[in-house]
Amino acid sequence: MVDRVVFIMIFVLIKYIMKRKLHLLFFCFAIGNFLFSQTPQLTENSKVSLLTCAAGDELYYAFGHSAFRVQDSSLGIDVVYNYGTFDFNQPNFYLNFTKGRMIYSLSRRSFEAFLYEYELEKRWVKEQILDLSIQQRNQLLAFFEENYLPENRDYLYDPLLNNCSSITGDILKEQFGEAIVFDGSYLEKQYTFRQLVRQFMDVNTWSMFGIDLAFGSPVDRKATVQEHMFLPYYAMEQLRHTTLNGKPLVKRERTILDYSEHTQKSFFPLSPLFWFLMFLAFTAVITYFDHKHKTRSRWLDFSLLFITGLAGTFLFLLWVAADHTSTPYNFNILWAFPTNAIVAFALVFQDKIPQWAPKYLWAALGLMGIVLLLWIIKIQIFSPVLIPLLLTMAIRYLYIIRYSKL
Repeated sequence: MVDRVVFIMIFVLIKYIMKRKLHLLFFCFAIGNFLFSQTPQLTENSKVSLLTCAAGDELYYAFGHSAFRVQDSSLGIDVVYNYGTFDFNQPNFYLNFTKGRMIYSLSRRSFEAFLYEYELEKRWVKEQILDLSIQQRNQLLAFFEENYLPENRDYLYDPLLNNCSSITGDILKEQFGEAIVFDGSYLEKQYTFRQLVRQFMDVNTWSMFGIDLAFGSPVDRKATVQEHMFLPYYAMEQLRHTTLNGKPLVKRERTILDYSEHTQKSFFPLSPLFWFLMFLAFTAVITYFDHKHKTRSRWLDFSLLFITGLAGTFLFLLWVAADHTSTPYNFNILWAFPTNAIVAFALVFQDKIPQWAPKYLWAALGLMGIVLLLWIIKIQIFSPVLIPLLLTMAIRYLYIIRYSKL
């Protein structure tokens, strides 16, 4: 009798929706909420799996994606729990991102709706079905539903330590404790966070240059076996080498969408290395003519000092005023020294070099030498794209010092 009443209610709702010509997605959303108004008990036909999605062309897709799927054919359930949801329209989105206070959310949507996006972008999707008992499957579903409550679904995002992929390992550990064992023997070696990021991005791109510039020395420590899982591809591989109560965690794998891997196509004339080499050559030519005519191109000195000073100020603020775990102790500020922005104004308005300026520039050259030392002993790894820029600065600093003696 109850089943008949429910059927009639749904039938009436369908007729109402079609009469009003409401969007089908609204209907699916309403039915989904109806079905999940109370956490259902999964049957023996249920499955819990990890979905791994290929990297895409956009920066925020560059490392791939991970999400959990729960399906039960007996109950008509097939939903994806996605911890990688964010909204560009959030208040102060970019400011919060800069300050390291980025809020991500757990979303729940139908598997078909989730898959549609990856079909459009032609990105492969692979599924690893977990070998769990019915009690363990219901335990995970209850956890996801508890997390999906409005008061629980938001979390403080960290690109390296708390993202949609690293949460995979955290959830399994939280739910199954010591019964879960992550075997890291498949790793050729334990990589640093910076090395892991560079595996997915070309060093000679503006995106990777910006990341290398913003990352401080903490990302140059070796990641633990579980910390490698912040990258979805590593999370997928790790699950193949994970046991639950001594048995393999992954029951079987399958490819849901089969597309070729997206590859980055770089064009050297648009790369940072090309432009820094051009700037080096340009500076060398300008400095030669300055030397020949015993003059000084103040606009060049101002630009070089002011821009590096601004960059250093931004990096310093990321170090001391932001909540990022990856930006403190960033020794890029040794060459992009914040006070350069002030010195730029002191040098641009005077033909004669102030007496203190040569000492300041010698100190700046010394700091650049410390950068090279820190690089050699691997306290912090810097972008190799920086080399022509450092040479450019050295050439100009030495010329200003020489010019001050004329």
